[in-house]
Amino acid sequence: MAKILDQPRYKCAMTAMQTVHSITRALPILHSGPGCAEKLSDGMGGSGYFSPHIFPCTNISEKEVVFGGENRLRETIENALKVVDADLYVVLTGCTSEIVGDDVGEVVGSFRNAEKPVIVASTPGFKGNNYIGHEWVIQAIIEQYLKPAEKKVKGQVNIWTGIPQHDPFWLGNLRELEKLVTALGLIPNTIFGHDRGIQHIDKIPEAEFNLLVSPWVGLSNVKQLEDKFGTPYLHYPTLPIGAFETSKFLRAVAEFAGVDQSKVDEIIEKREAEYYYYIERFADVFLETRVMAKRFAVVSDAQSTLAYTKFLVNDLGLFPSKQYITDDTPTEYREQVEQYFKELNYGIEAEVEFSTDGHQIHEEIKNTDFHGYPLILGSSWEKKVAKETDAHYLTISWPVVERLIINGSYVGYDGGLKLLEDIYSVVLTRFN
Repeated sequence: MAKILDQPRYKCAMTAMQTVHSITRALPILHSGPGCAEKLSDGMGGSGYFSPHIFPCTNISEKEVVFGGENRLRETIENALKVVDADLYVVLTGCTSEIVGDDVGEVVGSFRNAEKPVIVASTPGFKGNNYIGHEWVIQAIIEQYLKPAEKKVKGQVNIWTGIPQHDPFWLGNLRELEKLVTALGLIPNTIFGHDRGIQHIDKIPEAEFNLLVSPWVGLSNVKQLEDKFGTPYLHYPTLPIGAFETSKFLRAVAEFAGVDQSKVDEIIEKREAEYYYYIERFADVFLETRVMAKRFAVVSDAQSTLAYTKFLVNDLGLFPSKQYITDDTPTEYREQVEQYFKELNYGIEAEVEFSTDGHQIHEEIKNTDFHGYPLILGSSWEKKVAKETDAHYLTISWPVVERLIINGSYVGYDGGLKLLEDIYSVVLTRFN
């Protein structure tokens, strides 16, 4: 019997059009029914170079279901190349075209000599969600577009992290990671966001190494880049928030890249001194504001749940109740992800629940004894349960409906301070 998905935290694989959309001047071409794009474009965070409402789509109907949609797709690609000024065209398939059995690869292959590159990623919803779909788009770029570099660029590092747009902090996080890498004297290369695009994709094979900052999303991609181009990768599972994890991150990247240790120590000493200066200034707020219990719960994908849990334990000294991971993490990664939650300071370990059932998660939270007013970090779905448990609540993951995040980030030293600001701005409302 099919299981009901209550309060979904992800979308189908074809939402990987967000990944394409986040590459400047890259255009998704959708081989799907007419309703898919409109349903999936909700929450895509603005128009950018192309509006999600004008993505070319074959709009498959009963006719294509009966007779096949290959001619319709070929016509749509031809017209997109004529009408839309893009640098990269990425065909994404929906459920209907995949079930019908259209040979999309053959159709796209007929455009191999087109003026602009056209590639394809198989992204039907029945094969996976948008976390997996994101990996499939990057895989398509690697397999169908990238070519070996003539030489490696010394110090260049490709940075990969969570999926763009679905993570409300995706752009700010990328830029902060770039700044941290730059501080080490390295040259960051990312392909998403403003002033990024095909020219940055072209640089991928030139990198000395790939840096993946994610528990599992993107791991197959950096392994693929290693196989194809011989580029080693550093897998750092935790998005660094606050002083403890950011300093640890800098040391790990520096060691992998062969950066002089004295330089790294100097950077960390300077940044930590500033960080703790601000902490000391407001120590009374953190120590004397006792309306918030020491226990917390995070409800989000693996990347966010791990990052916030580590910050709240290691920097703020809170204690984790059960933590919830909602991205339907593939089975082969779950044991390792659980291990990451055992690597907290003070010998603390966090229990982890992998669940896509929002009702179940909320029932467990309501039946948890937090010994006071807890802190709940999650999506807008958690607003109701936070009210029912009299919790302090902050939205940090999709879906987000009550706050606007433009280029915000909680990554790094400054990001940790910003997160403290936002948490205690909520806590202090109890006095008003």
